[in-house]
Amino acid sequence: IECVGIYRGYQGLIEGDFEDLSARSVRNIINRGGTFLKSARSQEFKTKEGRAKAHAQLVKNQIDALVLIGGDGTFTGGMLFNEEYNAPILGIPGTIDNDIDGTMYTLGYDTALNTVVDAIDRIRDTASSHDRLFFIEVMGRDCGHIALNAGLGAGAEEILIPEANRGLEQLLESLERSRKTGKSSSIVVVAEGDKTGKSVFQLAEYVEENLPNYDIRVSVLGHMQRGGAPTCFDRVLASRMGVKAVESLMEGKSNYMVGMIKDEIVITPIIDAIKGKSSVDSELMRVCEIMST
Repeated sequence: IECVGIYRGYQGLIEGDFEDLSARSVRNIINRGGTFLKSARSQEFKTKEGRAKAHAQLVKNQIDALVLIGGDGTFTGGMLFNEEYNAPILGIPGTIDNDIDGTMYTLGYDTALNTVVDAIDRIRDTASSHDRLFFIEVMGRDCGHIALNAGLGAGAEEILIPEANRGLEQLLESLERSRKTGKSSSIVVVAEGDKTGKSVFQLAEYVEENLPNYDIRVSVLGHMQRGGAPTCFDRVLASRMGVKAVESLMEGKSNYMVGMIKDEIVITPIIDAIKGKSSVDSELMRVCEIMST
C-alpha cells in the first residue's frame, strides 16, 4: 500500500496538493501538535463542481481510498463524496471537544485537557496569593467534556457546562457559601457554550455586582488549548486508530469511523457518529458536586 498526504483538507484535494509519504518522510513528527498536513475550510468542495474536481484528482493520482481526520463537517463532506463517486472513506475523529458519538476519546482531547489543567494550576497560584475569584473560559461550544474533566482535575470550585444549566442564583448561592466557609479565592471553569450568562465577562460582572466582596478576574484560554506537544495517550490513540482505519479499508469497508470504546478500537457507521450526540458522564458530574462542597 502506498500512502499519499493531502495538504489543506478538501481544498488541497481539489487542487491536487499531494505528497507521497513514507515511513522516512514522516520521521520526527510524533511529538508535534496539530497536523503537518495543515487544515482548511473549503467552500468549493460544498459544490458539485468542486467535488467533481476532487474526484478527477483522485483518478489522476490513482488514489483508491481516503482517510478523513476531523469532525462532523469533514465526515459529512466525505459521505456526500462517497455517495456521488463511490470513493471508499474511513473517518478518524480529530477534535479537542470530544463531541463525536462512537468513541470515548477523540484525537487531541487528552492533550487539550492537560493543557487546560496546567493553565488552571498556574492561575490558581495568582488566585490564592491575591484572594481572587477567577472565571476561566475553556473550549466546548456544544458540550462540556473539557470543562467538566479539567475542572475536576484542577479542583475548580464551580464548573459551568451547557448540559447542566445551574442558573445565576444557584451560582451566587454556591459562591457565597464558599466565602462564608473561609474560601478567599475560587476558580470557576466555564465552557464557552454554557448559557448561565450571555458571555463569561457578563457572568463575571453579574457576580461582582451581587457579591462585591469578591475580587473577580476573567481568563479566556482560547486557542492555547489547541497547541503544544501531544500527550502519550493521544500519540498511542492516533497510532491505534490509524492502523485500524487502513486495515478496515483493506477489508473493503467504507463509510465507517474508527473509535475507542472501553479501550477497544472499533468502527462505527459514520452516519451514526454524525447523528449521535456524545454525553457527559453523569457520575462525573455527581463527583464534581461532592468535591466542590
